[in-house]
Amino acid sequence: MIATVYKSTGSWYIIKDHETGNTLNARIKGAIKMDGRTSTNPIAVGDIVHYEIETTADQFGIINKIDDRKNYINRQSPSNKHAHHIIACNVDQSLLFATLKSPKTSSGFIDRFLVTCEAFHVPAIIVFNKADLYGSKEMERFEILKAIYEKCGYQIVLLSLQTKNGVDELQQLLTNKITLLSGHSGVGKSTFINAIFPELALRTNEVSDWSGKGLHTTTFAEMFDLPQGGSIIDTPGIRELGLVDISKLELAHYFPEMKNEIANCKFNDCLHFNEQHCGIKAAVNNQFISEDRYVSYLTLLENINEKKY
Repeated sequence: MIATVYKSTGSWYIIKDHETGNTLNARIKGAIKMDGRTSTNPIAVGDIVHYEIETTADQFGIINKIDDRKNYINRQSPSNKHAHHIIACNVDQSLLFATLKSPKTSSGFIDRFLVTCEAFHVPAIIVFNKADLYGSKEMERFEILKAIYEKCGYQIVLLSLQTKNGVDELQQLLTNKITLLSGHSGVGKSTFINAIFPELALRTNEVSDWSGKGLHTTTFAEMFDLPQGGSIIDTPGIRELGLVDISKLELAHYFPEMKNEIANCKFNDCLHFNEQHCGIKAAVNNQFISEDRYVSYLTLLENINEKKY
């Protein structure tokens, strides 16, 4: 029997059978727990699994096979900086919730997420939420960021659940797609899901007054089916997002606006920092590449810790 993983709590899973549409609790057969898996979680939400029924008084599924993933989104493991944790897999697109106020999402965080999406071939959409809280300063910043990211090829949505601005546009983008929702805690992911599924009444918290950061309300990743077709995967709010499995030489390839300029570099191992005859630095000087994005690239480059052999 075949099913999709809808929720992962670390050792137990909720799966949905493809034939019957029924959901049930399941656990992994011990022999496959770490078979070829290098992440801290062998199974993630979105995985396609094969299972059998355990014939006991409390029936549950025994997962005995995991299909290959078409893609996944990962992050640095919260418990081990040298390991990675799969956030979700087999998704059609990712929807990054960002806010320019209460709390403020840094462009560095946005860029780290976009690099991760590019590296694992997941189309990304950026949603700037809580637009009803923006004053003239925030709207000016939004227009700057919108111009930068649209030039890179990313779709931008300005959203306010209070005024309903952007809600219809998002509904259309989600239809018949498996979409990962991500972002800092407090950016409004759970509130957005409650607007689609009021019957779920997901817990939401206000932003912490003393830290200006969101409070965690989602503990485990979980998938929900949409009434109009498609599914969304809600994820725990991410405070930090460290890049994993990306080398310094690869990094520029995951900035779409830089990818086409790499061929203009004189040296094959150019890191686009202090090398001579660098096509990317020339593009920045000619304003073909945003200076903000280039500075973000340099920051990410500096923070990549490559293994020494």
